[in-house]
Amino acid sequence: MTTLRLGDKAPDFSASSTEGTIDFHDWKGDAWAVLFSHPRDFTPVCTTELGRVAGLKPEFDRRGVKVAGVSVDSLEEHRAWAGDIEDVTGHALNFPLIADPDRKVAHLYDMIHPNADDTLTVRSVFVIGPDNTIKLTLTYPASTGRNFDEVLRVIDSLQLTAGYAVATPADWRDGEDCIVVPALSDEEARARFPKGFEARKPYLRVTPQPNR
Repeated sequence: MTTLRLGDKAPDFSASSTEGTIDFHDWKGDAWAVLFSHPRDFTPVCTTELGRVAGLKPEFDRRGVKVAGVSVDSLEEHRAWAGDIEDVTGHALNFPLIADPDRKVAHLYDMIHPNADDTLTVRSVFVIGPDNTIKLTLTYPASTGRNFDEVLRVIDSLQLTAGYAVATPADWRDGEDCIVVPALSDEEARARFPKGFEARKPYLRVTPQPNR
């Protein structure tokens, strides 16, 4: 088992899902993608998480992001669980939930941490870019539900900074000022950012979000 790091190629795999067989790289294409794992089906926190992502699906779609969940349980259990998810959260499952009973995907993505549990996947999140490289990893304990508003916020930052020579400050949200990357000289920054910038420190220059 190999630990995946930022910038590594996201492993490809083929697996059954609630939306048919998925060949991951083909399914993803040149889009952004989120792959997130769950300890097992019919667990309370996971039920709320899957319903939340289903409710946020329009937000992921607006950003051109494909979403897939994965659990070590079977496809039959996934389909039965889908009814509970809709009943509890009011949102029907509207993205593929991958069945991984042989833990192939879990091992490829190092989703099983023996110190926590050597049979169940932890709450992992992978954001994968159009080039199939890993842009973000998050790992939560089994007792803590994920904040998917934060996942969307990070995707906004990743998509922005992939196209412009900026970084985003603490707690940044889409539409707020950005930081000019230190690699640009002041002259280059003036040419890149016609709205100008404010130099708060020689190494900290702030500019309005460039794609607004």
